[in-house]
Amino acid sequence: MTAPSTFGLSSEARNLHWLLTNLVEEVPGLLSVAVVSSDGLLLISSDPGRNEEAREAREERRTGPKGSAADLATIVSGIGSLTIGAAKLMDGGAVKQTMVAMDEGSLFVMSISDGSLLGVHGSPDCDMSVVAYHMALFVGRAGHVLTPELRIELRKSLETETETEIETEPAPEPEIEPTGSAR
Repeated sequence: MTAPSTFGLSSEARNLHWLLTNLVEEVPGLLSVAVVSSDGLLLISSDPGRNEEAREAREERRTGPKGSAADLATIVSGIGSLTIGAAKLMDGGAVKQTMVAMDEGSLFVMSISDGSLLGVHGSPDCDMSVVAYHMALFVGRAGHVLTPELRIELRKSLETETETEIETEPAPEPEIEPTGSAR
């Protein structure tokens, strides 16, 4: 998970973390997963560092978003907006899921509730039907839990973690300019 610990979170937030962890661990070929709010903000994501397959893929070659959960969230939000706009223009009704097949992987986006989205980046050899099935299970289980209150709690949890990471990063060494340069 993006948050290293679920300590201090509500039972609903812990359950959502568990569901996401379960999705990543049970479905072969998943590289990263993100849940994004209707306004495009990351709510919760998998930790690519914990996923052995994602670690191996990164070591072999650079794949997918640059490693940041925020990158996947941005992509998911953008694709979600594009498909919703397309559905409106075509009078197609609500968008249920979107799949992008690429040479080096797949991207799946599925509506959860109230505009929230589940985004999954899969490896090139993932079984798309298995990924879609497990995403649907996640959406069915998480949809009723993802209330506005829980979204606020998850956002605060991510903000707190980000602040903690910034505080623990070592300060960069100051650059020392040579003195007495000749002109």
